[in-house]
Amino acid sequence: MANWQEIEKDAPDFAARVRARFAMGTNKTIATLRKDGSPRISASELQFDDGEVTLGMMGGSMKLLDVRRDPRIAVHSPTVEPPGDDAEGWPGDAKLAGTAAQVDPPADNPHQGAGFFKLNITEVVLTYVGTPADHLVIESWHPGRGHQRRTRT
Repeated sequence: MANWQEIEKDAPDFAARVRARFAMGTNKTIATLRKDGSPRISASELQFDDGEVTLGMMGGSMKLLDVRRDPRIAVHSPTVEPPGDDAEGWPGDAKLAGTAAQVDPPADNPHQGAGFFKLNITEVVLTYVGTPADHLVIESWHPGRGHQRRTRT
């Protein structure tokens, strides 16, 4: 597993583009695992702080209960519709996966019972339409393998 700083050092251009996709909107989609193992998706916010990906969850929320039971999560960047007449103009989407590790709440935390986490990253993926717009580009980063780029037609 890795923290965000490791990805920024290993593949700075890739990390910057992934971070830009996550900055395209406030609400991200987080996937957690319910008690029975089935997936749950919820809205969430996350931040890139001091070389870490961090997120908070409201006390008593189902996603917080899920993460405390099983810390494996995936997070999807905000979704932006592709331009109808310019597929190459689509900024793509980004995904992070890993395990959530609980951290101390901020000193000024007003939310009773909230959970605060950093993401120990196992996978980062960036997907977008290539140039020319006849193929999909999938870039990824994994601990031990680093940055890879592949295409699909």
